[in-house]
Amino acid sequence: MARNNIDSLNCSIADTLNLIGEWWTILILREAFFGSRRFEEFQQYLGIARNILTARLKKLCDSGILERVPVKEGARRHEYRLTPMGRDLLPILIVLTHWGDRWLNESEGAPVIFVERDTGKEIADICVLSQDGRELKARDLALIPGPGATEETKERLRLMVETWQQRQASRSKKS
Repeated sequence: MARNNIDSLNCSIADTLNLIGEWWTILILREAFFGSRRFEEFQQYLGIARNILTARLKKLCDSGILERVPVKEGARRHEYRLTPMGRDLLPILIVLTHWGDRWLNESEGAPVIFVERDTGKEIADICVLSQDGRELKARDLALIPGPGATEETKERLRLMVETWQQRQASRSKKS
């Protein structure tokens, strides 16, 4: 497997990054969530070159994240709207924003704050929850092979469990 080719990885993160990981794409999605619909709006708010914007919008439409719809019936002008698949990316954008606010913009403060429209109150940080609503940390999680796991992925996960067990045994001996 080539180190620079993420297409061959059996990994949902790699698949997602392959689709939306390019930075202009994430910013186009941000603009779509902010309400931009027309090509000119995306270009105005992002300052992106027309050829790059055209390519990214096409990829987002071809993948089902955005849909290109006529402004009105029979019109030659189009708008770009988030599909349900695209709207499911909102938590990712919020997490990226909160992470940037915490680790990169700490001294200047947050450029944008997400608030609940009805109350005007800032939203809570997004966190990983258990099925019963408890907040989970990385140490609380384990990985198991899913239905799409290849033999290589299953072996990698087996080795991860083995390494974890060895570390736990080593810690137990030290205590």
